Amino acid sequence: MALKTAFSRKSDAAAGSPLRSLIAAVIALAIGCGGIVYAANNSVQGAKKDEGGFDGDAPTAILIEASSGSVLFERNADELRAPSSMMKLMTAEVVFNAIKKGDIKLSDEYRISENAWRKGGAPAGGSTMFAVLNSKVSVDDLLHGAIIQSGNDACIALAEGIAGNERIFAADFMTKRARELGLTKSTFGNSNGLPDPANKMTVRELAKLTRYVIQTYPEFYKLFGEKEFTWNKIRQQNRNPLLNAMPGADGLKTGYTKDGGYGMVGSAVQNDTRLIVVVNGLEDPEDRATEAKKMLEWGFRNFETRPLFAANQTVGYAKVFGGDSRSVKLSSPEPIKVMVSKNGNDKLIARVVYNGPVRAPVKQGQQVGIVRVWRGANIAMEAPVYAAEAIGAGSTMRRAIDGASELVIGMFRASAEKL
Repeated sequence: MALKTAFSRKSDAAAGSPLRSLIAAVIALAIGCGGIVYAANNSVQGAKKDEGGFDGDAPTAILIEASSGSVLFERNADELRAPSSMMKLMTAEVVFNAIKKGDIKLSDEYRISENAWRKGGAPAGGSTMFAVLNSKVSVDDLLHGAIIQSGNDACIALAEGIAGNERIFAADFMTKRARELGLTKSTFGNSNGLPDPANKMTVRELAKLTRYVIQTYPEFYKLFGEKEFTWNKIRQQNRNPLLNAMPGADGLKTGYTKDGGYGMVGSAVQNDTRLIVVVNGLEDPEDRATEAKKMLEWGFRNFETRPLFAANQTVGYAKVFGGDSRSVKLSSPEPIKVMVSKNGNDKLIARVVYNGPVRAPVKQGQQVGIVRVWRGANIAMEAPVYAAEAIGAGSTMRRAIDGASELVIGMFRASAEKL
């Protein structure tokens, strides 16, 4: 597997226009041998089985490595579908975040309203923690009921307790929080994933949300691996079939609605590597478990982590406008790693992408852009890159020269776009 880097930037003079590439350098990294691919689709079918790819049946699926975010496999990963009970991950994150900020406490108690009881409790006939009408239940117990038992009543009680109304919770808490986390496509109509036209998520965004939950709330993530929970003298098993079927499996959530089909989010750790899998749209509950397990096993068997850049190693350079230097060195305070195929057949290209030229002054440690790595036609991973040095403002003459240069480049681009 070979990797080369190129550098792309967006011009201030052409906001919203396609990226204009600047080939500033080419760095060959000794990671193996293979080809280079310069284009990427938003979602692809993945490599063919005879090329070492995964052969699966899920209409939408993604497999990522948790630490780097490397995408090992994806199929229709940006297709919006009903997430069903997998959507409870978003409700859980909102609650986790509220606890972390100190807005609510685990010991706070919320009343089980008639709405929560009828729509999500025993009378509804769906997944429930069997909370008693008008009883008060702690946030801690409601989280256990929502995560382990997939209780719809628990989710509604949390939503009503935090926002006063489930619709308000879905719009003003879940959707708002999703945007803060970079989930740009997800929309929510309720707190639990019961059928609602507004409930839509992609498997990519479910994987991104899962990765965030695992990394940000390790103390709460343990709930997803608990095998059972008893409430109202009713003991229920965790609905995640991976917990008893695969070594290292410790989460997360299954889901089913007629509109969305059968799906699940799963995660497992083996040899200090954590993988996250999301599948959706299957027609049978056993298929989702089989598919998720098979994909995780394929990932553990065929991939390993390799470093691309060490911490604080120069990744590349960004052009500077009006500075006392024409460019700024870019690096990351953390090692930049990617999961690569053990057979060495990966085709990788890395690009540093930034909005530029970067206007001086530039502060050391200021985020400038991202390094984005493609595996074949898939975006394998991306990581932020920062200014490794401070760049001061240049002279009046320097700024004038840079301005004239950008004007000429902008005119050339405009002429090229008309052709």
